[in-house]
Amino acid sequence: MPFNLILKRSISTTAANLGKKNFRKFQLFNKRGTRQFKKEQLENPDLDLFHSKGVRSVGYTSRVDGSFKLIPEKIPELIVPNLEGCELKPYVSYRTPDIVQTEFTAEDLFNVVYAPKITKDFEEGKLDDNGNPLEPSLEEKLTPEEAKQKARQTGSDML
Repeated sequence: MPFNLILKRSISTTAANLGKKNFRKFQLFNKRGTRQFKKEQLENPDLDLFHSKGVRSVGYTSRVDGSFKLIPEKIPELIVPNLEGCELKPYVSYRTPDIVQTEFTAEDLFNVVYAPKITKDFEEGKLDDNGNPLEPSLEEKLTPEEAKQKARQTGSDML
């Protein structure tokens, strides 16, 4: 019975390169240009090809006189809290028990913010016949419009 030899092409592993392919003849460069192009740009930059590499501009160049106009609203602002004296650690274990808390209602807010002052004024007899305080606090002196405006101010949620 004759043996049928199946011939197939393969890369020789016994050669000097041991099967490694030679890719030196291919120019491999990243998406912003070849090494030669980058070298030329460092020596003699072409401003028309300038790339900001993902950084957004904080202004614009005026078409009239060519000067750069800065827009303060476009400057990023990092708001970082002061953590001096904070005893909390940056890690919370998965073993901590789940905290189940009911929904915070308007009644709860009233009981926390206004009820202690009303109770104190009632016990000390500092309420008039209609139940209004005789010595109102600054918050109690506000009109509804002033209170709404103060609540919508920036930082009103901070204590």
